[in-house]
Amino acid sequence: MGENSIVALETMTILTQDRIDEMNRQGLWPRGLLLDRVDRWAEEKPDAVAINGLNSMRGRVESVSYSQLRRYARRIAIGLVDLGVEKGEVVSFQMPNWWEFAALHLACLNIGAITNPVMPIFRQRELSFMLDYAETKVFIAPKIFRNFDHQAMIEELRPNLPKLEHVFILGGEGDASFEAQFIDRRWEEEVDGDALFAERRPEPNDIIELLYTSGTSGVPKGVLHTSNTLLSTVEAGRDRLGLTSDDVVFMPSPMAHQTGFLYGMVMALTLGTKLVLQDIWSAEVAARRINDERVTYTMASTPFLADLANSPVLDVCDVSSFRMFCSAGAPIPRILVETATRRLGAQILSGWGMTENGLVTTTRPGDPDEKIFNTDGAAVENMAVRIVDDDGNSVPPDTEGRLQAQSVGMFVGYLKRPDAYESYDGWFETGDLGRIDADGYIRIVGRAKDIVIRGGENIPVVEVEDQLYRHPSVEAVAIVAMPDERLGERSCAFVQTKPGANFTFDAMIEHLLSSGMSKTYLPEKLELVDEFPRTASGKIQKFELRETAKNFTL
Repeated sequence: MGENSIVALETMTILTQDRIDEMNRQGLWPRGLLLDRVDRWAEEKPDAVAINGLNSMRGRVESVSYSQLRRYARRIAIGLVDLGVEKGEVVSFQMPNWWEFAALHLACLNIGAITNPVMPIFRQRELSFMLDYAETKVFIAPKIFRNFDHQAMIEELRPNLPKLEHVFILGGEGDASFEAQFIDRRWEEEVDGDALFAERRPEPNDIIELLYTSGTSGVPKGVLHTSNTLLSTVEAGRDRLGLTSDDVVFMPSPMAHQTGFLYGMVMALTLGTKLVLQDIWSAEVAARRINDERVTYTMASTPFLADLANSPVLDVCDVSSFRMFCSAGAPIPRILVETATRRLGAQILSGWGMTENGLVTTTRPGDPDEKIFNTDGAAVENMAVRIVDDDGNSVPPDTEGRLQAQSVGMFVGYLKRPDAYESYDGWFETGDLGRIDADGYIRIVGRAKDIVIRGGENIPVVEVEDQLYRHPSVEAVAIVAMPDERLGERSCAFVQTKPGANFTFDAMIEHLLSSGMSKTYLPEKLELVDEFPRTASGKIQKFELRETAKNFTL
């Protein structure tokens, strides 16, 4: 993008003036920046803790106040400008859940640069594509995280990344030291920051975030968001969940994923409350973080909830402050909700959303158990969902079809792929299959590419998986299609068993039949796995399982 970065991005956006005018007319877009909220808290309560996080690389808990967070963000921003970062250019960082992540995002906002967080688990293959595609000018990473040398990896990649001019390493040395360039040097004493930031301040409809899709269905796409799209969806989620400045936000899901970015970092900084971070997932550590910091709320995917609910450390931790766990990203088995409610003493909510549109549906606090168990929630205020058939026509309640959505926080385009956006009469094509009940609650039944069609019969994959989760030997399960000459497709169940447990094909069939399930829906093959391929947010990567199943025969 270079010198023409702003012009180039404008050609990629699907944001129209009509949409801007309509959102403003209804008062649905805040028309401000996250910076404004942080500035307010830094003035009103400068010593209040903004972020309290575990840093595994440094081996300590680190806290920053709101005044410190603002100061560091401004310091980093000036340091980026010193490197030649222009408004509209991309700054990428592979940052764990550390306070520097939030400071970097706020720094980019100060100078109109675009924040591009990438998952800490990504390696050469993913980064070589993502950094090149974004034409990243500055890249920041930790030196060592989870025993992996990130500095060595990026140095290996640099010869093939001609647009990458600067690399800085947290815990690095010499010219590559992040601390020396951005933290230790008092840039504010050398440069008139107020004048610089006034000149560079982005408009609320400027692109400020580039986030790649999680890759559950193949090659990731670069999702583009603005301040208006991000803040509006967070405010809608805040109101649905009933969160206030009295809450303490806990985020163990990576902030380089939209869940952690929006409903951890942005949510906490919008509320002006404390954000409690965990950089490496451990249910035992999470229970102690909730105990020590009096956490009240978190949002994460189902595996996080399962691990926490089953942790023996809950028996010795005081988690009485914890009142809400919103689980999004995968269906929640009924037995897990029952266990988590009993063990955590918290309201368990289910929800659905995407990188493109944020959290669109959730169950409501106080909803009956059946809604929590059997649905992914109802549309949040200023959001909408519908189910259509293959011709795009709306279908009756409880009829399966393609899920489409409208969101006040809908993204504004895919990086360099304006043609990749699929919409119908203003409705976004999510790629999910689902149904909506008479009360407006949706249930995701699978991805369009995940569906198993056996002899013309659609297999309800989610329902079969949910039933298998009830077997005492099953830790995790995913069902995908495998080719079949006669029927077109058959279903294969990939299963990870609990430690020391045995599970056979006959045991699987007996368990499903005993539940009253139709024989038509029974998987024809069982494949035991030691571990599932997952995204950093915990989603099983079914596209990898489908590739494996292509070679299976009966």
